[in-house]
Amino acid sequence: MSLTTALAERSSSKRLRHLQIDATTMFGRSLRMMSRDPDELILALVLPIAIMLMFVYVFGGAMSVGTDYITYATPGVILLCAGYGASNTALAVANDMNGGVIDRFRSMPIVGATMVFGHVAASLVKNSVSTAVVLIVAVAIGFRPSASLFEWLGAAGMVLAYILAITCLAAFIGVAVRTPAAAGGFGFVMLFLPYVSSAFVPPETMPAWLRGFAEAQPVTPVIESIRALLVGMGTGGSPVHDLTSTAVTGLAWCAAIALVSLAAAGWVFARKGR
Repeated sequence: MSLTTALAERSSSKRLRHLQIDATTMFGRSLRMMSRDPDELILALVLPIAIMLMFVYVFGGAMSVGTDYITYATPGVILLCAGYGASNTALAVANDMNGGVIDRFRSMPIVGATMVFGHVAASLVKNSVSTAVVLIVAVAIGFRPSASLFEWLGAAGMVLAYILAITCLAAFIGVAVRTPAAAGGFGFVMLFLPYVSSAFVPPETMPAWLRGFAEAQPVTPVIESIRALLVGMGTGGSPVHDLTSTAVTGLAWCAAIALVSLAAAGWVFARKGR
C-alpha cells in the first residue's frame, strides 16, 4: 500500500467518524428538545388514543366494511398519527432553519446537514412510541390481530418504513419553506392522505374519480400490507390477495419518498448556506 493510499484511507476514516459523532450529537439534541416540550409529548400520546376512540365509537357503528370496524381501521389510525408526528418534524426543522441556530452550526466544525438527520431520527423514535400506544389501546378495546411473529415483524417494518418516508418528506418541507407557519401547513396534507385511501372505508364505496386516486396513492398499499399482515384481511373484509406484490409496492413508495426527500433536503440546505 502506498503512502498516498494510506493517508487517503485514514482521512476518509476520520471524516466518517466525525460524521457519526455529529449525527449522534444532533440526535441527542433533538431528543432533548422534545423532552423540554411536555405539551408536545403529551399530545403525541393522547392524540392517538383520542383518534382511535373516535373512529371506533363515534364512526364505527355507521361503517360497513365486512368486519368489526376496529379491525379494519386500526392500521389507518396508526398511519394517521404518524402523519401528525411528521408535521411536527417539519415545524421543528423550519424553526431551526429560521431561528439563527443554523448560522451557528455553519460556523462550527460540524456537518450542518446532520441537524436534519437528528430531527428525522428523533421523530422516528417518538412516532414508534405513538404507534405502540395505538396498538395497546386498540387491543384493549377489541382489536384481535392473528399475526404470527414473522407477520408482526413484517408489519412493524412496514410501519417504520412509512414513518421514515413521511418524516424525511417533512424534513425537506422544513428546510425548503420560508417560515415555520408554512411548515405547519404540511400537517394538513399528511393528515388528509389516509382519509382518501383504504384506511377507513373500502375505495369501492367512493366515486369513480376519487376511487382511482385512493387506489393509486402511496398510503393505500402500505395500509393494505399492514392490515393483511396483522389480520389476514384485504379491502372490504375480504381475504387478502397478492400480499407480496402489495408489500413491495408499499415499500417501493416509502423508499422513493425517503430517498428523493433526503436528496432534495440536502440540495436545498446547501443552497441556503451560500
